[in-house]
Amino acid sequence: MARILCVAEKPSIAKAVANHLGGQARAESVRGSQWVKNYKFDYDFQRWGRSSVTFTCVAGHILQQDFPDRYRGWTSCQPAELFEAPIQTSVAADKKAVARNIEFQARNANVLFIWTDCDREGEHIGSEIREIALKVNPSLQVCRARFSNIERAHIIQAARNPVPLDDRQAHAVAARIELDLRLGYAFTRMQTLALQDMIPQQGEQKKVISYGSCQFPTLGFVVDRYFRVRNFVPETFWYIKVVHEKDGISVPFKWKRGHLFDRMAVIIIYEKCLIAKTAKVTKMQKKPTRKWKPLPLTTVELQKMGSRFLRMTSQEVMNVAEALYTQGWISYPRTETDQFDKGMDLRKLVEKQQPDSRWGPFAQGLMNGGFNQPRSGRNNDNAHPPIHPVNYVAPSALKNDQERKVYEFVVRRFLACCSEDAVGEATDVDIVYGGETFSAHGLTVIARNYLDVYPYDQWKSSQNLPLYTVDEVFEPKEATTQDGKTTAPGYLTEPELIALMDANGIGTDATMAEHIAKIIEREYVLARPKGGGAANGAGARGGGRGRASRSGRDGRGGAAQGGGGGTGGVQEFIPTTLGVALIEGYDNVGFETSLSKPFLRKEMEAQMKAICDGRSTRHEVVQQNLEQYRAVYTRTTQQIGVLKAAIRRYVLGANQN
Repeated sequence: MARILCVAEKPSIAKAVANHLGGQARAESVRGSQWVKNYKFDYDFQRWGRSSVTFTCVAGHILQQDFPDRYRGWTSCQPAELFEAPIQTSVAADKKAVARNIEFQARNANVLFIWTDCDREGEHIGSEIREIALKVNPSLQVCRARFSNIERAHIIQAARNPVPLDDRQAHAVAARIELDLRLGYAFTRMQTLALQDMIPQQGEQKKVISYGSCQFPTLGFVVDRYFRVRNFVPETFWYIKVVHEKDGISVPFKWKRGHLFDRMAVIIIYEKCLIAKTAKVTKMQKKPTRKWKPLPLTTVELQKMGSRFLRMTSQEVMNVAEALYTQGWISYPRTETDQFDKGMDLRKLVEKQQPDSRWGPFAQGLMNGGFNQPRSGRNNDNAHPPIHPVNYVAPSALKNDQERKVYEFVVRRFLACCSEDAVGEATDVDIVYGGETFSAHGLTVIARNYLDVYPYDQWKSSQNLPLYTVDEVFEPKEATTQDGKTTAPGYLTEPELIALMDANGIGTDATMAEHIAKIIEREYVLARPKGGGAANGAGARGGGRGRASRSGRDGRGGAAQGGGGGTGGVQEFIPTTLGVALIEGYDNVGFETSLSKPFLRKEMEAQMKAICDGRSTRHEVVQQNLEQYRAVYTRTTQQIGVLKAAIRRYVLGANQN
């Protein structure tokens, strides 16, 4: 009988999978760890036949990377030496019992069957487990399970179809870990040693001015928007308003030019309209229109929508989604894929949602002929399907309101994907009045379809327009000039920040929330509810000093409408004076290679993907990036006075006021 050692990434997955494969599997405690259990049972794998199984787990990474002792002191070496200093790999202090358990169980096993999460990070954790096991048993056969949820049928299929570990993905993570270690240590030490004495202390401990290659571009987005808001100069604009009344309906026509910033030009055009007296209809069109149902759910979209509608931070959304996944209610929540595989039985998943009192009737309607295949987006990570419900769970069975909100959103999004687009009829009327074109638009919603289950989208009928005919001539009831003022853009909100990070390749879909949390933790940024009034942070006090026109971003940058009203739960970000000073300093050292800009990190992320695709190697990527960042480091140290000047302007200046 074969002896199979199975290792999951977390205790909850180990317990769930062991119980699927072995029934109520017998659990044995592991000495030195309260949360690791070894589940023992027999199982008939297709590849190895009837086998004796030990199913255990780790809890994330077991191994850690660090510099040798002689490099660890703040002044033990020049920070630049850390670009090339040796790196040691060892078992993390709090994971020694976990590593010993794997070693002990691997000694007598024939097969190591890895059940870590099926993403890049999971592949690397799997390679760590393999390294520990092969040291004590070099003859082990090693494979991994490919799975995206912990439903029983899916787990059994994964157990019967093992695949090799993907070493390319593991190498990409190893490259990222090495770069983050070297760059983080080198730049953090350089910044801290040069600037620390200039930062006012809180308590006895001096402030560490830490650096991260994802956190700084994330901070850069926040600071950039902050200055667009602070330097915004409102401008008056003018426009022409035309109203006609027909069949008892008052019809407002919008000027096709929108508005102009030249009052005299608007008055001249307006006078031409008055001289003309009558307007002529040039277009009367009724046509079917649709509001597209949403695409299948990705991690980035879940974070943006969760931040916007669920009154939760992106990090809270991800933590809750992870918990729902480990309990078996939803699929793996870290995915870039927005297209369902044609072979998936989506109707079966819809059917499971029929018992719910809120969306059950809608699910029933889909089962009774309303089902439509979801739209397909452009992204497929070839690892996991879009996020979707795997099983139905009653609200009372979930642990808290956050779990209930995230689960409800995932279900409603999935059902909406399987429904039909909303259908309406649009009416458009164009008129020419004094040589100027004005237009009116009306919408009648005929069938709400997916909107009935997806309240996060809005699409409502407007006032019905009366029937006009082409070449019809009429005299407007009202024609006036109106004025307004441009309004500043709002401070950067969490959904907007996530969208910017995604578009610029800063972090992965799985780590964006962590980077946002990190710049708040480091006190580079303050978070507050949107529309929260005057900022209470250092950025608000010291932000505007000597910055009347940062890179030409003042002036006419705002919208003609809109403002910063509260939207309930959405966070917006205000940089502190330290955050502003660091970004300003690095921009002044060298704008194109500034650590606040996404260029360098975006290129690094692209190179990680090249490793995964086999187009590059770990060594090549590490060396290329170290070379680029070393050049930035050298330039910064040569111009450290520029960074100090920014600290004096914003941090010290703010504290003197």
